[in-house]
Amino acid sequence: MNVRSRWLIISVGLGVLLNPLNSSMVAVAIPRLQNVFQLNFTAISWIIFSFYIASAVSQPVIGRASDLFGRRKIFLTGLIVAFFASLSAPLSPSFGWLIVFRIVQSIGTSMMISVGMAIVRIHITEKQASALSVLTSFQSGAAAIGPFVGGVLIYWWDWPAIFLINIPFVLASFLLAWRTIPKEQPSGHAMLNQPVRKWLKLIDAPGIILFTVGLISLLVGLLAAKSSGHVSFVNASAALTGLVLLSAFVRHELKAASPFVPVRILAKHPALTLVNVEFMIVNVLFYSLFFGLPSYLQMVRHISEFHTGLLMLTLGLCSLIASPLAGRWINKSGPRPALLTAGTLMTLGAAWIVTFNEASPVISVCAALAAFGISSGLSNVGLQAALLHSSPKEIIGVSSGLFNMSRNLGAILSSLLIGIVMGDKFSFAGFRLLGVILTVIALSLVFMNWRRHQSRPADSASLSARN
Repeated sequence: MNVRSRWLIISVGLGVLLNPLNSSMVAVAIPRLQNVFQLNFTAISWIIFSFYIASAVSQPVIGRASDLFGRRKIFLTGLIVAFFASLSAPLSPSFGWLIVFRIVQSIGTSMMISVGMAIVRIHITEKQASALSVLTSFQSGAAAIGPFVGGVLIYWWDWPAIFLINIPFVLASFLLAWRTIPKEQPSGHAMLNQPVRKWLKLIDAPGIILFTVGLISLLVGLLAAKSSGHVSFVNASAALTGLVLLSAFVRHELKAASPFVPVRILAKHPALTLVNVEFMIVNVLFYSLFFGLPSYLQMVRHISEFHTGLLMLTLGLCSLIASPLAGRWINKSGPRPALLTAGTLMTLGAAWIVTFNEASPVISVCAALAAFGISSGLSNVGLQAALLHSSPKEIIGVSSGLFNMSRNLGAILSSLLIGIVMGDKFSFAGFRLLGVILTVIALSLVFMNWRRHQSRPADSASLSARN
């Protein structure tokens, strides 16, 4: 690999790490934001919802747009958008404006995520697997250390620092990307002169609107009912409207020529659907602990942001260590044993949370964090292998997009679960109840893996051949 290729990987890596870094740093910032804006947990949780909803919607759309405008232009534009959002967010006069800039930040960082891998695949042909693994390390490493970085920044400065820290990464990535990413002729150049109606049909604008408005309406209705303590006509209407719109979204996607979410593919390939459902459940479990534990430590146990971030390192580092080991294990035995182990560890980790009492040593949370971290590493690699095994080769790109959306939906549902369980204020009893619910969900995951038939060890040879 020549010097230019190495610098290209670094330039792209510095850009793609911004999405996982910003989605993970906020986990430690939630209690501080509650104090600053004088909001309850239900309201402040929109700092999480907004980011993942924007990512879920923008990533597939941007992937299509890159064919029209070129991946280099999309990547550089994403850096500019992220720069603007990171500079503006600390100046937010209200929480509403902070949400707006958070959405803009999510869209900007999603632009880099959507095209970063493709840029490396297209422009680096020598030792491509190594190059892609380095890029993956940027993403997974950023997600792993995000809570620690966020804790240090908030402890020594304040919440605006978790946005301003992006500026040096953006500037370095932009300068390097400008020099190292080759210019390209967009393959869809002829589409640029097409009428707006054709553009809207290409990106499935009606599907995007139905999905986004339906999901937000459902979240607003459910969270408002929990926050007020009773189900009002307005809350019930919002939730019902959300369900109706999401049902209409599914019907629309079944008929759409270029669907936002290829529901027909999911209906045609039940094994692929099962993998995505399982991945969504894994992320519900993981992000429930990821977002719930920092708030518990700071608001109930009164641990500082710095020490909370330090404890959260256990989760990320265990996931990082487990991932490469999981790859070797799955190559030999197939994904099923690793996924069974992952589900079992998550069950034990969630059950360990239930045993907590108000006098339990804070360091004991590391046992649950380690169990969930190892499980995350095993599940991510195992389910990616199961995805390759269950998806026909001709739709693997579409399947990967669905896989990423399942991750975002899992994160959204985890925040909804925390909001419903905790309500306005974090408490010890609420956190223990969350542990009970996570234990039940993890047990269902173990059952799903036990019943899995398409990814048995006997199929490992065929799986290796497909890889």
